[in-house]
Amino acid sequence: MSERPKSVRTSHRSTVGKMVVVVVGMFAFGYALVPLYDVFCEVTGLGGRTGVLEEQAASQLEVDRSREVTVQFLANVNGELPWDFAPRVTSMKVNPGEMAEATYYAHNRASKVIVGQALPSMSPPRASKYFSKVECFCFDNQPLNPGEQAEMPIRFIVDPALPKEISTVTLSYTFFDTGSVAAN
Repeated sequence: MSERPKSVRTSHRSTVGKMVVVVVGMFAFGYALVPLYDVFCEVTGLGGRTGVLEEQAASQLEVDRSREVTVQFLANVNGELPWDFAPRVTSMKVNPGEMAEATYYAHNRASKVIVGQALPSMSPPRASKYFSKVECFCFDNQPLNPGEQAEMPIRFIVDPALPKEISTVTLSYTFFDTGSVAAN
């Protein structure tokens, strides 16, 4: 068996070296994707990420009584979750800087305990950085016993710095089954 010419061996080494660099680059990109996505969501409001405000900081905001913002509430349930889930009111008008509260209703129709998690979404996305939650059922998993019903409050503030052209924001929650078993 004859040996390959030196140019072919050099070409193969070059190709293997390039492929190793591509694989390492792809791994690094995949590893960095989660923090990049978090930053992207924070900047754009994608994924419904809103601010979380402590109650004391919220009380420091000055209420803008000269304008009203309509906050609409939507509710969805993942197709696999046997829950009823709905907002008690579908919309309300709030003055920016004013603490407001809305309530969602949930009912577990299953014959077993189910732990759900609500994921938020906000529209328009850029409004999310001006919408802060003080208290929300979405902060924690929500276990419901068979047949149990629950009132789930959300307390929030629309920042007075919300751009004037945004007069309506829509807050939507989708509940998913976490697959977790509730601790007794």
